Amino acid sequence: MCSRRRHRLLVGLRSRCRRHPLPVSVLLIASAVLVARPTAAEGGATGLSGDSEVSARVARLYEDAAAATQRYELGRREAEAQRAEALRLEELLTRERAQIAALHEDLGRMARAHYRQGGGMPYAARMLLAGDPEEMIRGHRAARQAEKTIDNAVARSRHAEARLAADEAKARQRWEELDRRTAALATTKRSLEKKLEEARWTLQGQADTSAAAGSCRGAVRLDQPGTVAAHAWVAPVRTYELSAGFGSGGGRWANRHTGQDFAVPIGTPVRAVGAGRVVRVSCGGPFGIEIVVRHPDGYCTQYAHLAAVTVEQGEPVSAGQWIGQSGTTGNSTGPHLHFEVRVTPEPGSGIDPVPWLLRHGVEL
Repeated sequence: MCSRRRHRLLVGLRSRCRRHPLPVSVLLIASAVLVARPTAAEGGATGLSGDSEVSARVARLYEDAAAATQRYELGRREAEAQRAEALRLEELLTRERAQIAALHEDLGRMARAHYRQGGGMPYAARMLLAGDPEEMIRGHRAARQAEKTIDNAVARSRHAEARLAADEAKARQRWEELDRRTAALATTKRSLEKKLEEARWTLQGQADTSAAAGSCRGAVRLDQPGTVAAHAWVAPVRTYELSAGFGSGGGRWANRHTGQDFAVPIGTPVRAVGAGRVVRVSCGGPFGIEIVVRHPDGYCTQYAHLAAVTVEQGEPVSAGQWIGQSGTTGNSTGPHLHFEVRVTPEPGSGIDPVPWLLRHGVEL
C-alpha cells in the first residue's frame, strides 16, 4: 500500500507512510507535540524548479519566522515594562491618596482642638478672658501657621494626585495598546511557523526521495545572509541545542558517535564553519545527504543528515556561508545536524569537534 515504511525515534516514536510523489501522513511525537505532515508546499518564487522552490521557501520562511519571533519578544518585553510602570504609578497614587487622607485628619484634629480651646468665642472676648494674652496670641499664630502649612500640603498632594492619575491613565492606555500589538504579532508568528513547518516536511520528503535513490538533486542556490561573518570561524548553525556529543555510546551507533549533533528543525540554514573548498557532496548511506569541506589547515568538516545542499563539489566557501539546510536523512533519529571534524575527508578520521572549534575561537 505504501512504497516504503521507515521508523525513526525522536524523543518518542515517529512513523510515516507515504506514496510518491505526495506524502500521505507523518506522525511526529517529539516533546509531546503532534505535528501533521502536509501534502504539498505552499506558494514559491517564480522561475525556480520545484525542488529549489521548496528550499527557497523554507529559507525565506525561516528568516521571516525568526524576525517575527524577534518582533514578538521585543513587543512582549515592552508591554511587560509598560505594565510594570502602570502598576508603579498606581502604587504611588494609592500612597498619595493615603497621604492626603492623613493630612485631612491632621487638619480636622487641629480644628477640633481649636474649637475646644474657645475657638467658637469671638477673638476679642478670648483676649479679655485670657490669663496671658501674649501667650494666647503666640498660640493662635502657631495654630494658624500649622493650618496654613497643612492646607498647602493638601493642595500640593491634590496636584500630585491629579498628575499621577493622568500619568497612570496614559501608562495603562499604552500598556493596553502594546498588549493588543503583541497579540497581533503572536498571531503572525504562529501563522509563519505553521507555514514553515509545512514547507519543512515537504522539503524533507524531497530529501528522502533523493537519499533513497542515492542521487543528489544538485545545489539549490539560495540568497545568502546579508551580513558577512564577523569572525574567521563560526558555529555550523546560528541557534541550536547540543545533543549527542563526540564519543557517545548507545544502541543508535555501531561504534562510538563520531561527531557533535546540533538539534535544529528541518530547513535550518547550515553554515560553513570556516573558509575552505567543498570536497564531497553525496546522498544515501548512513549520513544521508552530506557535505565535506576541506579547510586551509588541512582539516575537514562534515555536515550530515541534510535536507538540501546549496553548494557543488569543488566550490570554494567562506565562513558563515549557507552551504545546506538541515534535515533528517540517512540513519537519523530526528531533525538535527551531525557535524564532524576529520583529519581526512573520509569517515573514521574524526576528532572531537568541540575543542577543535574552541581553538578557533568558537565556544559552543
